[in-house]
Amino acid sequence: MSVREIRVFGDPVLRERAEPVDPSSPSTAALVQDLLDTVRVPGRAGVAGCQIGVARAAFSYNVDGEVGYVLNPRIDEVRGEPVLVDEGCLSVPELGFPTPRHPYCRVVGVDLAGDEVVLEGEGLMAQMLQHEMAHLDGKLYLQALDKEMRSIAMAEVRKAAWY
Repeated sequence: MSVREIRVFGDPVLRERAEPVDPSSPSTAALVQDLLDTVRVPGRAGVAGCQIGVARAAFSYNVDGEVGYVLNPRIDEVRGEPVLVDEGCLSVPELGFPTPRHPYCRVVGVDLAGDEVVLEGEGLMAQMLQHEMAHLDGKLYLQALDKEMRSIAMAEVRKAAWY
């Protein structure tokens, strides 16, 4: 298993809606290991399957020293009115924009044994959960920006050296 290359804006896999995974499959176990290896790189809070080129319903996280993963997740609850938080994305490198996020989020999924996993929190955890769930829906955080901010963001993307 290994740290995988992060796919960037423009890669079609980032637009794909993630397909459910079979928790008991060896290929799912390999995907989980790659996601965990990839999210452990310093400065990373979460990595979705599509970001490493696999449109499968799985993501890993590394928030406040807690590292883990969830398979076939769904948002179970969000609470509070969305507030603007500074957000970036590994798939849109070197850029960040104020993004509306609910202050609390709970996601429910399973682990490789098929046991229920519940991830919840406020602050960075809530932000990461909403961000990664959007990836699994084939959306980048740029799509959550209001029209004016999205226009500014897209102009910055077009100027970026990696684009």
